[in-house]
Amino acid sequence: MGHYRANLRDLEFNLFEVLGLDAVLDSGAYGDLDTATVREILREVARLAEGPIAASFVAADRNPPRFLPDEHTIAVPDSVRPAVAAFKDAGWWRIGMSEAIGGMSAPAPLTWAVNEMMICANPAIQWYSTPLMSQVLALVGTEQQKQWARVGLDRGWTGTMALTEPDAGSDVGAGRTRAIPQPDGTWHIEGVKRFISGGDVGDTAENLFHLVLARPEGAGPGTKGLSLFYVPKLLFDPDTLDLRERNGVFATALEDKMGIKASPTCELTFGANGIPAVGYLVGDVHNGIAQMFKAIQYARMMVGIKSIGTLSTAYLHALDYAQQRVQGPDLSRFMDKTAPRVPITRHPDVRRSLMLQKAYAEGLRALYMYAAAYQYESGVALVDGVDADLAARVHDLLLPIIKGVGSEKSYQWINESLQTLGGSGFLKDYPIEQYIRDTRIDSLYEGTTAIQSLDFIFRKVARDRGVAFGHVAGQITTFIDNIAGDRFKAERALLAAALSDVQAMTGTLTTYLFAAERNPTELYKIGLVSVAFLHAVGDLLIGWRLLVQAEIAAAAIDAGSDESFYRGKIAAAAFFAKTILPAISATRVVVENVDIELMDVADDAF
Repeated sequence: MGHYRANLRDLEFNLFEVLGLDAVLDSGAYGDLDTATVREILREVARLAEGPIAASFVAADRNPPRFLPDEHTIAVPDSVRPAVAAFKDAGWWRIGMSEAIGGMSAPAPLTWAVNEMMICANPAIQWYSTPLMSQVLALVGTEQQKQWARVGLDRGWTGTMALTEPDAGSDVGAGRTRAIPQPDGTWHIEGVKRFISGGDVGDTAENLFHLVLARPEGAGPGTKGLSLFYVPKLLFDPDTLDLRERNGVFATALEDKMGIKASPTCELTFGANGIPAVGYLVGDVHNGIAQMFKAIQYARMMVGIKSIGTLSTAYLHALDYAQQRVQGPDLSRFMDKTAPRVPITRHPDVRRSLMLQKAYAEGLRALYMYAAAYQYESGVALVDGVDADLAARVHDLLLPIIKGVGSEKSYQWINESLQTLGGSGFLKDYPIEQYIRDTRIDSLYEGTTAIQSLDFIFRKVARDRGVAFGHVAGQITTFIDNIAGDRFKAERALLAAALSDVQAMTGTLTTYLFAAERNPTELYKIGLVSVAFLHAVGDLLIGWRLLVQAEIAAAAIDAGSDESFYRGKIAAAAFFAKTILPAISATRVVVENVDIELMDVADDAF
């Protein structure tokens, strides 16, 4: 068995007991995809993830790809190849993809459950086979480009999204890559893109294409002046897709990274070596950033889930170690020299750490499942009384939480997983040190946490006029008010206080935003506390979803189940409510009393 441990029981709990996916499936909404089939799919994906895909996790990290400068490509290590082949050949990546390009229609929560296992078993492998770009092309491309997406996907072509440049990272609108129109309707792309995941995949794919943001000659500044272009590594006949000569896009560097080392992160130069980089305007329209955002949204969800799933397997490793590691007496007999040694799971701080690792892993998974229920791509909603417009708003609201809070909290608690192992965790004998290195990137790429927090406040709350935020807050309020006896009474009260604190902070931030119309420096107040606010909202939502699960678990126990799984759900929800939710009040104090003196501190004083 490899390093990866899928929490299949929790995935099924979320899908069937929390979201009620079985009722949707058995209604025939997805054809032959019924509950029994989905359970079998999940088991098969777990087997594949824990086995063939996870097998090269360590070897690929120790022996990453090498750059071949004379050939402008990479040498893929032998250790990676079986995992890449297993990933591609199994075909599970087709779940949730458009049927127009050979995908399988499926509810979004199922799609993400499959992705969690496939990606977290070996995160670097996904970059050798990225069907997402074909999906984007199928959505926004011309009819001919949609054919390229379908046929190319069948032939194993993979794709990248090329946004970042040396001087245009988070500030995408500062991009300098330019597009020059040609008489035959194509474009020549000139510029350098940096940090491109899967920028070259060696000989593991027949062809590779890049979706490139570039500025056409004469276009305006900023993001509105950017257009999206399809630029293949190898040119091909537009009708038959028969491959031709090398296009003028070349890998000119391979990044040496802290983690996900087997992922080929490249610098790409367009128009190098005297060969033009031929590109095709996607959709024959100049609407690049909007077109690319379809990929960005997917990528942000994926990054959050990658972190969350990695925390889950790190926690399971830590739990297994702690249950077997015997060290020291029970704290209540600390002074008794004759006291027996106990497993470290008996020590209070270890129990605290393990329970919070569990709570964040399972709470964040519950949150991404809840967000996925609002995705309408598959045409069937898993939430009642919500139209497509509101569903899209709620999903957009939750994305910065999944990505920003998911990546930050997962990284924090994976470190706690390592701490559980003590000095052994620092060794490469265990996989947790690699989990830490592999997840550190998740709060950086696809938008840093600060960017996620500002996006959340400015766009997802303020510009939306609180519609989606109000819907979610209303659901939390309904849950709080739906008291059945005294069960979880204390936890509901803590959740109510946390909701009140978050709503108060939202009002305060809105006040700062309005004040900025008269005094723009008021925006500094938002910038100074935006990340803290994002974390507070994240903890509120995690606490809520854990308590929802606890109620379901309690009902299962009342119905006669004595499964320890359910008792764990109740324990995690209660401990999280009593340990984490009260801290939101402290964040409220900070938000309501922030000043901007820090912005006046001289740069040379830092």
